[in-house]
Amino acid sequence: MAQQAASDDGAGPPAERADLPDPPGDRADPPVERADPPQPPTVGVTGSGPVGMSANPSTALEHVWHSGGLRTLRRASLRAGAKALSGAYSLYKIHPALWRLTATHYSPRMGELARLHAWMTCQMANLHVPAYQRHLDEHEFTFRWWDLDAFPTTSKDSYVRRHGEADRCWHGRLRTRGTIVDESSGSSGTPFNWVRGRDELADIHRNVAGFTSLAHRGQGPLFVINAYSMGAWATGTNTGIAMAKIAMVKNTGPDLAKIVDTLEHFGPGFTYLVTAYPPFLKDLRDVLDARGFDWSAYRLHGLVGGEAMTEGLRDYCEQRFASVRSGYGASDLTIGIGGETDLTVWLRKQLLADEELREAVLGPGEARTPMIFQYNPLETYLELSPDDELICTLTSTKVLAPKLRYNIGDEARLLPYDELQRIVGGRAEWAQGAAAASARERMRLPMLFVYGRADATISFMGANIYPQDIENGLYADEGAAASIAAFTLALEDCGPDAGAGATGIHQQPVVHVELREDHDLDETARRRLAASCRDGIIDYLTRVSRDFAQSLEESERSADLRVRLHEPGTGPFADAGGRIKRVYLHPGGTS
Repeated sequence: MAQQAASDDGAGPPAERADLPDPPGDRADPPVERADPPQPPTVGVTGSGPVGMSANPSTALEHVWHSGGLRTLRRASLRAGAKALSGAYSLYKIHPALWRLTATHYSPRMGELARLHAWMTCQMANLHVPAYQRHLDEHEFTFRWWDLDAFPTTSKDSYVRRHGEADRCWHGRLRTRGTIVDESSGSSGTPFNWVRGRDELADIHRNVAGFTSLAHRGQGPLFVINAYSMGAWATGTNTGIAMAKIAMVKNTGPDLAKIVDTLEHFGPGFTYLVTAYPPFLKDLRDVLDARGFDWSAYRLHGLVGGEAMTEGLRDYCEQRFASVRSGYGASDLTIGIGGETDLTVWLRKQLLADEELREAVLGPGEARTPMIFQYNPLETYLELSPDDELICTLTSTKVLAPKLRYNIGDEARLLPYDELQRIVGGRAEWAQGAAAASARERMRLPMLFVYGRADATISFMGANIYPQDIENGLYADEGAAASIAAFTLALEDCGPDAGAGATGIHQQPVVHVELREDHDLDETARRRLAASCRDGIIDYLTRVSRDFAQSLEESERSADLRVRLHEPGTGPFADAGGRIKRVYLHPGGTS
């Protein structure tokens, strides 16, 4: 059970009860067992009440502080304060212009306010969310004023899998009117459903619209071609609704022919913004080039998401597109956690080119180049776990099923805007480059560095590919499995320019397979084995992953998965000697 706290916001000790035996000859009849009436699916299991807030007052002052009247007053003040902060935040989202004003005048004091609001949101959930009450009780939570770290983190495994949707909602009730259910799939193919209420969705749409309007203000009439999937993911539907607040929108899905037809039909009078997965944007460029598209007459921008994008792919696409920017989100949370800006793109390119700046920003010995975004802590308060995994609290009380110190599973780093300015101020060329990059947007929001999934996955065409899925597909053919010693998964450059200095332009999933030392496969047998492995993987992914099956229906490129066979101890397996654990995710061609 939860420990008791001396300073708290809770009730006093429960009333004592004397369990006395019934008088002889006057025993009560045994109770009649009655089945509880079935609860509707919109009502959760009743919670245990606020956790970690009991007290044993010893002085007169403490008795007054923990009295029922003051306790009610404190809780009413907490509710009023949390709602007041959420209401104040909502004011700047009334119009994209107000959102831009907040982003360009953000200060560290706003970050302190955001942390306070995150604490209030967690404590409100302690009072009113049954699943969170049980979660706190299991972790022996003890209430502490203003201490956000006192609340244990949540995750998909420790919280979402263990509690139903209604239990995770305010007051244990799942509101149905206006609620949208989004879906994502895990490694087992089991779908995860994420409920979002009407007011919550309105906030998401305003955030995305505000960020986009800031990035494309003053560029003439905006026409958004939404090429995200309209099927299994939240991104496509919500992107279309959000963009309609600031632009004309056509939801084509990932259909190259429809996009080409749209561009040709409406002509060059618009500023086009194509929203898509990074590989699809590259495919669109190639298709338009093959058709002899007059790029000089049009102005096209790209907004990508769903997976990381290399600078090589960005450079390739920006030979035709005026700009290509990436957004960061998660189905578990929201689609609009952060977005790339001119400043973050400049910084990422400089980290690849300038070792001294790289060390100053990322620290010594860091060879990986993360995606870099700016984010608004007033909406999504971010922290890091001891293992540098990203923890997020959605601070708005409008979130139907609150996300409370939720561990996304991405390895990340946070950098305040003022700290970046201090770093780049150490060199005149750095300061000048940063000033020039931020001159148009002028956002002062903090930086989010994302290294990728900490749970060893790769993302391609919007679908997560897990090593477990690869293993199941490889071993589907018993005869083939007998020849396989190990495997590793990577994203690698596979296009015609691979190896010629162009990196990250045409990346595909590659499964490297190490053959057993006693294999006797000739060249023909090796080709059959590679084909069998590929077919097994594609078949398994199609069966167990709804995301992959959906992407396969919408783009044949999703099936372009390569299998490469290696002799024992060669290729990516050359340095595996003496290692106890296998490496299932190889750095390959990723940056």
